[in-house]
Amino acid sequence: MLRSLFGDLRTKIAGKGIRIVFPEGNDERVVRAAARLKFEGLVEPIILGNDAEVRGLLHELGFVNQDYIVIDPYNFPYFEDMKSLFLDIRKGKVSPEEADRLLRDVNYFGVMLVKMEVADGMVSGAIHSTADTVRPALQIIKTKPGISRTSGVFLMNRDNTDERLIFADCAINIDPNAQELAEIAVNTADTAKIFDLDPKIALLSFSTKGSAKAPQAEKVQEATRLAKEMAPDLALDGELQFDAAFVPATAAIKAPDSDVAGQANVFIFPDLQSGNIGYKIAQRLGIFEAIGPILQGLNMPVNDLSRGSSAEDIYKLAIITAAQSVE
Repeated sequence: MLRSLFGDLRTKIAGKGIRIVFPEGNDERVVRAAARLKFEGLVEPIILGNDAEVRGLLHELGFVNQDYIVIDPYNFPYFEDMKSLFLDIRKGKVSPEEADRLLRDVNYFGVMLVKMEVADGMVSGAIHSTADTVRPALQIIKTKPGISRTSGVFLMNRDNTDERLIFADCAINIDPNAQELAEIAVNTADTAKIFDLDPKIALLSFSTKGSAKAPQAEKVQEATRLAKEMAPDLALDGELQFDAAFVPATAAIKAPDSDVAGQANVFIFPDLQSGNIGYKIAQRLGIFEAIGPILQGLNMPVNDLSRGSSAEDIYKLAIITAAQSVE
């Protein structure tokens, strides 16, 4: 029986009162997604912006019978408490005057709401760059212990075939070194579990088990060794070419002793260039739905949208963000 990915995730988060902050309350797509999430009882949205403008947009779009939480960064009764906490977090890196300016920025303000546990997660990026979303998250929420940096994964989903794959890193790190690649692999295993995947992780290369000699392949070999040290219980192997990782017949020839080859469902690309190309090929030629980038490695979930996102895309990423908060 086929399982709907978002059906499963809705069940996981429904009725839990999970609060997701949407900084871009002046964008129609964001407001539509937030209103739908509230109507379906999946998320309690916190919409940032001028109260009259946001409520006017809600009314204009026909969402008038719900008690929406709207917060204006320029009229927030606990702003001084937020500012004091922000200055403590930044420890002399910003002045009080800079803190005033930064915290009027909706992304900094939104991330601080997450840090203060007013919200459980944040979704932004419909009208802001990735850097605008990620920078305050890294400065305020920071990465989990043992993780040196965040990374971005795409969930490649086919609801009609029940096929789900995870591709990483396709969004953040241009050329991770072996240690960083190992961290990405281990961190992606945790992300896979949110989607009820039993992770079988392949660290990809143009070489399989030493079939080619080059520094690029050696980096993946070293990353595999480090990842196995970090998480010895994970089903993880490398370096593997994609066909060896995915096709059982090829795996039997190229990597017969591997417990991952031929059955991988999590693919760790050696650099951003190959990851970005890879997920777009799968999306356009393999007819997978590419959902993301989903940011991982942060202490609390903050996710970034494409500026071309639809209301449906925002709705789905908010559901994933809520599921991350549950995990």
